[in-house]
Amino acid sequence: MRLLSWNIHKGIGGRDRRYSLQRVIDCIEAENPDLICLQEVDRLVRRSQYDDQPRLLAQYFRCYSVFQPTVHVGDGTYGNLLLSRWPIESRHRITLRHYSRKPRGAQLIVVDSPEGFLHVVHTHLGLTDRERHSQMDRLLGHMLFRSADNLSTVIVGDLNDWRDSLATATLAANGFTQITRPTSNFRSFPAWLAIGSLDKAFVRGKVDVRHARIVKTSLSKTASDHLPLVVDFHLR
Repeated sequence: MRLLSWNIHKGIGGRDRRYSLQRVIDCIEAENPDLICLQEVDRLVRRSQYDDQPRLLAQYFRCYSVFQPTVHVGDGTYGNLLLSRWPIESRHRITLRHYSRKPRGAQLIVVDSPEGFLHVVHTHLGLTDRERHSQMDRLLGHMLFRSADNLSTVIVGDLNDWRDSLATATLAANGFTQITRPTSNFRSFPAWLAIGSLDKAFVRGKVDVRHARIVKTSLSKTASDHLPLVVDFHLR
């Protein structure tokens, strides 16, 4: 099974600033993932030609989809999108807004995969260390997260945690293992000259990770300001 996580930057290239959802689609299609977790997905926003990106992506990949709008932009929104090749057993969306900071959120999705139920927690955290720790504490303590404690779980997304402080604090204390390490192997930002490891994945339970990598192709380096993260795994 393959999971892809990517901050697509609304489909706007990090260097050329050109909008092209097709470049994003081509990058994803080349990896052929079963689960797609995307951050900064636009819906009906001027900068992305008023495209309904969640609908277009779900239609193209013929996937089950869950969109979580987190930020209003004009009459549109942007936020987190999860696409799944397999049926979705349950879906929850929780807010992780921290005071007056930019609104953030998390998707808590149970997927009915061929190897069993998998709890996928997809999120995009804040820019400050204090904000991120508060958000992760709230996420892990939320009753909807706790209700799936018996399931194998993957936490994935743009965590903005360039110092890797979440891994050694809250997440480790809750039984999660980081698979995106050493960080030198998972530098994903900025895409054209990646020096920061911002896009991360953690697992708990019967998740057997076979391989994890950052996608470094000429197309992925131009399609967004982040590089995609791909994780191959099985459920034991």
